[in-house]
Amino acid sequence: MCLRGDRSVGQVVKEFDLTETVVRQWVRQAEVDAGRREGLTSSEREELAALRRETRRLREYVDVLKRATVFFAKENR
Repeated sequence: MCLRGDRSVGQVVKEFDLTETVVRQWVRQAEVDAGRREGLTSSEREELAALRRETRRLREYVDVLKRATVFFAKENR
């Protein structure tokens, strides 16, 4: 609504009982997604979050494998 010019940020805030900060962030992100502003698009943000989760999970796996290696190395002595 704000991007189309139907309503101002203030009107949207009042009409939907939102904070101005949130509405401005949504408008800014919509501008990024539309290519009118620099920054990460919503899909890029989602991909980045997924990659960070995957990295965290893989690091946990590596940690478990390191501990298992130490455990079995001690057991075989």
